Amino acid sequence: MKINGYVEEIRSKSTKELNEDLVAAKKELFNLRFQNATNQLDNTSRIKEVRRNIARIQTLITEKAKAQA
Repeated sequence: MKINGYVEEIRSKSTKELNEDLVAAKKELFNLRFQNATNQLDNTSRIKEVRRNIARIQTLITEKAKAQA
């Protein structure tokens, strides 16, 4: 399954790498929203996918922070 592969991939990353991925995903979401507003976006389901990926990354960052404490 595609989602499980993504989750395994981000679980193996460090907190610093996760933060970099988070910034990149937020930039992508901004660009997707901008394209949607200007009617240039063909695949609107990508917005939902990126939002969920952002939530997954934030969850893992929180888990790693609690594990260190």
